[in-house]
Amino acid sequence: MIDICLAGTGGMMPLRNRWLTTCYSEVQGNGILIDCGEGTQIALAEADVNTNRINTLLITHFHADHISGFPGLMLSLANFQKTSPLYIFTPPSGKEIIQKLSCICSVLPFKIYVDELPPDRFFTFNSPAIPDFEIISAPMNHTTKCLAYRLTLNRKPIFNPEKAKELNIPVQYWKILHRGEIVEFDGNIYTTEMVTDGERKSLAYTYATDTRPNDNLVQLAENADLFICEGMYGDEENVADLRKKGHMNFIDAAHIAKKANVKELWLTHYSPALPNPYAYKDSVRKFFYNTKIPKDGFKTFLS
Repeated sequence: MIDICLAGTGGMMPLRNRWLTTCYSEVQGNGILIDCGEGTQIALAEADVNTNRINTLLITHFHADHISGFPGLMLSLANFQKTSPLYIFTPPSGKEIIQKLSCICSVLPFKIYVDELPPDRFFTFNSPAIPDFEIISAPMNHTTKCLAYRLTLNRKPIFNPEKAKELNIPVQYWKILHRGEIVEFDGNIYTTEMVTDGERKSLAYTYATDTRPNDNLVQLAENADLFICEGMYGDEENVADLRKKGHMNFIDAAHIAKKANVKELWLTHYSPALPNPYAYKDSVRKFFYNTKIPKDGFKTFLS
């Protein structure tokens, strides 16, 4: 299962009732955060997220509304007595920028590791804390180097203890077989397929902000259980501005969702000039019906 919380939904600057865009997900007790604009630690607290579980941070790009909350988040993690490492994945220049942002933090009780991802191609890696959790980054079309992410939990097949008992396999070998390893016992060799009941469908969601519509995004979101995508504006009135600044509106996001055949679309990264994004619910659902227009703290789980 993947728990997902869109703790902040705003773009450009925080508002009285809207924090900057940040998305938290949790798998097997491990927290993954995407972006950390100003006030992220407050947005997470208001959403009742256990911040101390965060061990992976994905940065889409280095505009202030996506990274300026980093020092505050680090200090909050330190105050929550975090000691386990934090793994950060960024576009190019991430190591330098993270180092500069960290200069206003006191000595942290946990180590930070920063990996810079390729800015010009799809790149696949695994969460350092969750071996079965695959992450794919892909370049977007913005005014600076920007990445979108697809996060996939590749679930193990269901273990069948009755099959293991019939084969007289001792209990201490069950977990070994379930994680895909071969067991040799009493002169016999046992494999995972002998004690499980087939494959389980993977769970996947894609997260993208600050980009123009592009084929990479369609591919990254293809058949996803959930697609979280920016919608700076709700209508077509700001098309010229969107093209100039590298953003999308609600209809753009809906078209991507339809092309990618996703199950559900969440909009986010609303402009401060869009005080009531919910007014566009009916118009965007004409293009992709299963669209949600979340407020801060919106949650779901994939199972």
